[in-house]
Amino acid sequence: MNGWIQAGTVEVLQEQGPKLIKGGIVVFYHEDKVHALDNRCPHLGFPLHMGSLCKGILTCHWHHARFDVCSGGTLDPWADDVPVHDVTIQNGLVWVNPNSRNSYQVQQYKDRLLNGLKQNIGLVIAKAIVGLMEAGVPETEIAAIGIEFGVKQRRQGWGSGLTILAAMANVLPKLDKQGRILALFQGLLHTARESAGSGTRYLLDPLPNTSVSEERLTEWYRDCIEVRDTRGAERVLLTAVQAGVEEKRLFSMMSMAATDHFYINGGHTLDFHNKAFESLKYVGHEQRKYVLASLVPMFGNVTRSEELHSWQSPVNLVQPLTEVFEELSKQDLSSGSGSPIIDDEELFQALLGDDPLRTIRMLTEALFGGASPVRISQIVALAAAERIVRFHTNNDFGDWISVLHTFTHAHAVHEGLIRSTDSMLVRGIFHTAATIYIDRFLNIPAAQRPNVMDATSEAPQPSELLEILDKQQQVAPAAAWVIRYLRSGGEPEPLFNVLGHALLREDAEFHTFQMYEAAVAEYDHWASEPGAFSEKARETLVLAVTRYLASHAPTSRETPHTAKIAWRLHRGEKLFEEK
Repeated sequence: MNGWIQAGTVEVLQEQGPKLIKGGIVVFYHEDKVHALDNRCPHLGFPLHMGSLCKGILTCHWHHARFDVCSGGTLDPWADDVPVHDVTIQNGLVWVNPNSRNSYQVQQYKDRLLNGLKQNIGLVIAKAIVGLMEAGVPETEIAAIGIEFGVKQRRQGWGSGLTILAAMANVLPKLDKQGRILALFQGLLHTARESAGSGTRYLLDPLPNTSVSEERLTEWYRDCIEVRDTRGAERVLLTAVQAGVEEKRLFSMMSMAATDHFYINGGHTLDFHNKAFESLKYVGHEQRKYVLASLVPMFGNVTRSEELHSWQSPVNLVQPLTEVFEELSKQDLSSGSGSPIIDDEELFQALLGDDPLRTIRMLTEALFGGASPVRISQIVALAAAERIVRFHTNNDFGDWISVLHTFTHAHAVHEGLIRSTDSMLVRGIFHTAATIYIDRFLNIPAAQRPNVMDATSEAPQPSELLEILDKQQQVAPAAAWVIRYLRSGGEPEPLFNVLGHALLREDAEFHTFQMYEAAVAEYDHWASEPGAFSEKARETLVLAVTRYLASHAPTSRETPHTAKIAWRLHRGEKLFEEK
């Protein structure tokens, strides 16, 4: 029995009960047979030799998880199966194979992750993530499992859970290993929660005729969305996908419909579109139709801002924008030169000013004069971030979300124009500019930018920020800390990692995930650009995300605690003992 472990005699097992042997294995004699299992309950690691065995069922006494002693299979889905070891008996001696016959391999972890998503069991999801990462599976491959699950298992289509998951997949390079585990867990758990009880989403068939021109399909799609005919729109979209329309053109078609009306659903619709298209790089090509079709249901009951009083009074924003959009429909802006036709600072200040009609004229003249729509949208996103920097804590707490919506919509417009400089998507720039104007009262009084005088030659340790955010109402101290960090020469990489942990260690709500990912992405767009304006832009984005995170912390931190348990269990720690 080379390599096998001797567990004593059958007679001793009968007389003395369960026996622990090397390798953390427990051996039982039950119903005239010998069984060997991993002694750690797969739920939370409690010793199974302290459990009870009756009628072939081994019960852990900590949380009463039950296991078939022969196969290790659990009767309780939240507990996982327990590894079982082969046993042989020779001349009354019991020998145990140290290698379990059902230990988890990569495919088993993937199956377990999918089961955890289906059953919405956080600990199962967390343990599968840890197992897959420790097995060397790429994190984006793990995220793809959740994306493919979410677009098929939520009848209402793409929602906040999938948006969180796509956002967290985007920021994985900014985080250390623990941060990446937490990011995946938060994204996958929110996807599971949002899909729970929803029912499977079944796709409609594309139209039989796939030879229809792209122009006609786009026209049909927009017409269907206009009257909230989501089923007709889905068939048209799937027809375009089956016909092989390239991704850039599909985005153009769908973003046209998302901007045919003003700032629909408070900016979420365009942001969700942006995240869905970003997620395409993580999933297989065959899953593309599920991802894109999942965006259609949200058009069934949308809020159109041109119908809101705030867009029509005291200043009518709808009429001048409608006139601009009529002119835009006749222009081709895809060849914007990107030359310095606009003054960045002048446009930035105008966006934050009190004269929206002047801002509309400046944007129109710049675009028609050949300025890059991508560059303009980048400055608009920066102005939206400045509203968050200036947001005063005297405001109602819920108003943080108003300035957040404007910023994430601005970010979606910016990323969308990088993907496809379509004349119709340029309307999103004006939608954001209008909401920046509407948000102006949330900067009265305006929070002051920290004026840190004690910058030192050595930057403070990033972990200090986490200590600040252990207390409530630390918006101003946290902002002052990051300014001191930046002006003392602190590097952005460890800062964004610690900001990521400040997010991921909380029971964060949806918008906070949006804030972190959008700020990181916008920062990266300014990262390589020299000059004082770019330097201040980067500082603005760091201040914005820090202030938003500080305003929403701390929480009870239940969600990340589950991920921490999973990681400790994988490392073999004993949760039932003091550290």
